[in-house]
Amino acid sequence: MDETLDAEQSAAHSAARRRRTLRDLFLDLEDRADRALVWADDGRCYRGTVLAVGVDHAELSGEEGRRVVAFAHVVALEVAR
Repeated sequence: MDETLDAEQSAAHSAARRRRTLRDLFLDLEDRADRALVWADDGRCYRGTVLAVGVDHAELSGEEGRRVVAFAHVVALEVAR
């Protein structure tokens, strides 16, 4: 019985991870106050701490000041280490 429950919980967790959106990833970064590297479709890389997350954008605070990045222009997102 325990094995079945573990398998079902693992499957549910995997399914939830597959349904995560870019916004969900930004929300996680905001919650943890992690620095992010965000590559945009114009080839630029923006670095900063995620301050806020909206429906279609995120606000970063970095060395260059505050910047709002629209999700539609994000090509890649990475946690800065």
